[in-house]
Amino acid sequence: MAADAPAPTRTETDSLGSLEIPADAYWGVHTARAEENFPITKRPISVYPDMIRGLAMVKQASARANKQIGTLDAERADLIDAAAQRVIDGEFHDQFIVGVIQGGAGTSTNMNANEVITNIALEMAGRQKGDYAYLSPIDHTNRSQSTNDVYPTAIKIGLSLNLRSLLDELDLLRRSFLGKAAEFHDVLKVGRTQLQDAVPMTLGQEFNGFASTLGYDHKRLTENASLLFEINMGATAIGTGITTHPAYASAVLHHLREISGLDLKTADDLVESTSDTGSFMSFSSSLKRNAIKLSKICNDLRLLSSGPQAGLGEINLPAKQAGSSIMPGKVNPVIPEVVNQVAFAVAGADTTVTMAVEGGQLQLNAFEPVIAHSIFQSITWMQQAMWTLRVNCVDGITANRDRLGAMVGASVGVVTALTPFIGYAASAALAKTALLTNRNVADLVVEAGLMTREEVMKQISPARLSGLETVTAAIPVIAAEDLPEN
Repeated sequence: MAADAPAPTRTETDSLGSLEIPADAYWGVHTARAEENFPITKRPISVYPDMIRGLAMVKQASARANKQIGTLDAERADLIDAAAQRVIDGEFHDQFIVGVIQGGAGTSTNMNANEVITNIALEMAGRQKGDYAYLSPIDHTNRSQSTNDVYPTAIKIGLSLNLRSLLDELDLLRRSFLGKAAEFHDVLKVGRTQLQDAVPMTLGQEFNGFASTLGYDHKRLTENASLLFEINMGATAIGTGITTHPAYASAVLHHLREISGLDLKTADDLVESTSDTGSFMSFSSSLKRNAIKLSKICNDLRLLSSGPQAGLGEINLPAKQAGSSIMPGKVNPVIPEVVNQVAFAVAGADTTVTMAVEGGQLQLNAFEPVIAHSIFQSITWMQQAMWTLRVNCVDGITANRDRLGAMVGASVGVVTALTPFIGYAASAALAKTALLTNRNVADLVVEAGLMTREEVMKQISPARLSGLETVTAAIPVIAAEDLPEN
């Protein structure tokens, strides 16, 4: 049997020599060397589509700016523009193959984008891939640019685009908790501080608290996202703008704002902006805040649903899968557990970002690839975690109303609502008696002749116990020694 014919190739050359590139590949020699040098994560940059779109937007804006100021002829600029648009629209993402973690401060990613967009443009012009004498990845597609302004700008645009999806999912999750808050608005339960019984509240209030904290995080993430809008296009290598036309920075900003729809602005100090990556650290920190607070909510859901017989058992989480290979019938809170783990990963990623930001030296931070990967991964994982928490858990939560009612009835915390009427000392004495005798506090108050049954039931109504209806009556102090003997 004849051996398969070798796949056709084309030869491309850089300053290190020549390499054979698959004839159908849109990437070229620089990308091929990066793929060989950085087989670290086995994850190409294409796993973050918004980052690819950010790169293509930068290339498109640069082509338009170069055409506008006359540093690139219209024919080539329009080809680059059209090719970049196809990438923005989602085509050719499989051609972005360099690893997410790489040396070189992102040069390999920039060259991957230059080569792919150039070869798309060549094909659209009816020319062969690799015909760089006509259209060059460096001389034309990368005109007026450096990795050191392209890469951070593309990351910022990509993160801003990616964040929109995260914020949408965060708001859906918030609404899901609000829906449960409305459903459980009249379900009394015992509140707890330091895991000890405290005063009553409603389950609706508890779930409304979850919704509120997610709403606050939505605001913080939105605020910190604005830090990403400051870009350094036109800085080129170190911020001095070498090799660029004086009009390029303002022109590329105009086109990039139009293409991305983002309120971008050029940094006041391009040297500082090129070397500093503090905005990424601040943004990563806000992601960590959201992740940790979400994890705390999941801790509460696991605790509230614990049991179901020997734990709190106040709520029921949807049963999603068998929980044990040895214990029949066991069901575990697997959805909150996976969200917890995502939060741990996000916290670790934030530490990575912090160290990478600190590790920058002089006029450039060489560690932007791991910064980008860490933040994109955090956003991606958090978005998916929020989705599964909402769809596979929160939407299906039910309340164990009978159990909650029984716990409130037996709780000495109810007596707190009666202190404005019988005083603290009497309340404390009755609470002690209730604990020792396992009696209902309301019954003890009535038997002591301190309040009528009607008065007691009014004060321990859901509205009063949960604080939704305030009590402003005067407090007649009753000493403990004045209580009748039981």
